[in-house]
Amino acid sequence: SKSKGNTIDPLDLIDGIDLESLVRKSTASLLIPQVREKVEKRIRKDYPDGIKAVGADAMRFTFAALATYGRTINFDLKRAEGYKNFCNKLWNAARFVLMNTGIGSGESGIERAPATAAEHWILARLALTLAEVEAQMKLYRFDLVAQALYEFVWNDYCDWFLELSKPALNGGDAEAIASTRHTLLRVLEATLRALHPITPFITEEIWHSVAPKLGISADSISTRRYPRRDEFATGIDAASVSDIEWLKSVLGEVRRIRSEMNISPGKQIPLLFAKGSAEDRARIDRFASQIAFLARTESQRWLVEGEDEPASASAIVGDLRVLIPLAGLIDVDAEKARLGKEIKRIEGEIGKCNGKL
Repeated sequence: SKSKGNTIDPLDLIDGIDLESLVRKSTASLLIPQVREKVEKRIRKDYPDGIKAVGADAMRFTFAALATYGRTINFDLKRAEGYKNFCNKLWNAARFVLMNTGIGSGESGIERAPATAAEHWILARLALTLAEVEAQMKLYRFDLVAQALYEFVWNDYCDWFLELSKPALNGGDAEAIASTRHTLLRVLEATLRALHPITPFITEEIWHSVAPKLGISADSISTRRYPRRDEFATGIDAASVSDIEWLKSVLGEVRRIRSEMNISPGKQIPLLFAKGSAEDRARIDRFASQIAFLARTESQRWLVEGEDEPASASAIVGDLRVLIPLAGLIDVDAEKARLGKEIKRIEGEIGKCNGKL
């Protein structure tokens, strides 16, 4: 309500506004001095530095993500800032792809079947995402559409596929390099089309750099057909998809241990494997280079039968035990102290729960 001074002009979200200008704008139509003073006090408290520009696309994504069936929308400026970060993530991902696919249109018009497990996995994830988008579009659940696309871009494409593509791009297999470049471009172009109704400006800008590399000629992304699941669901190797999900689990556990033990992400670590199935052994042999690159390992080996496990931080992935020997990596006394504090905290929580019961 303008009479209560609790509105934000969308243009101020797009372009940004300083504190004094925001105060003047919010109180200009308030006639009662007490109300004007109250609103000014609230504005100065809530926006001490004014409002930083988030851009039109981030604002549009915010409103799409808030488009639930409820009548009340609890607008949060931090959500808009988060979607600004999403737009930056998309932009940086596109820069990475364009930098690693050569200059000019070297990939133009060439259709390539996926040559790596990572490519099969990302195409499967894209097909599932587009199926979800299509289902939610029919229900006008634009919030769930935005959520599905956000998770695919941020988690699947940027956090995992770009990282998984690096060993292939830096390797010596010419077929894997060419195929990975093509899939990077193909998935990015489809993702831009999927995002275009929500974030039209950044997707249009990026698309004009991506499309020529795929031999696509059109005046605008908006004249292209909206992507559908069936375009990407055919020819997917289910075994490759399972392999990558397994690899993600192993890498995720290694990263969790690094985080808990405060081991620097860039520090090279030894990695040991114990137990596990024949399939685990085959996968570790197949993905040894990816594990070495993405987990920053200096060595990998299996414990021989009967060999005692060294003092290690461990994780379990199915039947497989993943071990990181701690000798030389952490301060054992400091780690004991940390675990002691954590034990006391948990015991206190258990005591509180028992008291409530």
